[in-house]
Amino acid sequence: AEIQGIKMAIRNAADAQALLGTAEGAIEEIQTMLLRLRELAVQSSNGTNTTADRAAIQSEVDALEAEITRISDDTTWAGLNLINSGLSDGITFQIGADSGQTITHSILNLANTGGLIALSTADTIGTLALANNYISFMDNALSAVATEREQLGAVMNRLDHTIANLDNVATNLALAKGRIEDADFAAETANLARTQVLQQASMAMLAQANASKQNILTLFQ
Repeated sequence: AEIQGIKMAIRNAADAQALLGTAEGAIEEIQTMLLRLRELAVQSSNGTNTTADRAAIQSEVDALEAEITRISDDTTWAGLNLINSGLSDGITFQIGADSGQTITHSILNLANTGGLIALSTADTIGTLALANNYISFMDNALSAVATEREQLGAVMNRLDHTIANLDNVATNLALAKGRIEDADFAAETANLARTQVLQQASMAMLAQANASKQNILTLFQ
């Protein structure tokens, strides 16, 4: 039962890595877009820009913000929403054969508004002052997202070691089970050789006895 449970726990840990890897990949894209948003805010902060220039820059900002929210809403794994508060209360992975052998991890909401990034509709780059404020917002958002990625990476690395340890335990349990249930090939080979020697000796003795009987009969002829 323990061997079977450990094998399933290994599969559970691998599934957990796949789920976390999906979330981490989506967060990486969000981080890339945040870097671009910060770059646009720095561009808009320059006094050489006209109102029309900032309006053109703002259009890309709006598109990237919308895409951050879309990725947050649409990133799923087997029907589970990963980064829009779907796992904010934590997800538990069973990574052992026994009750209570679990790992729990939470992923916060990464939508551009109302989540970890904490932007609002008033946060724009329409003026020099607003663009400067937006840079600060991006710095905070990038810090928060980097922390989230770091935590995901830490758990994924932990699961690597979990799987390696479970493989080791399952292998040694199977060896112990084999010593109980499986044939000892060295001992059985020795027993086979012994049995064959005894069988050959018996046949030789029987052949000798038959030969003696024939010799006696010959004397009467």
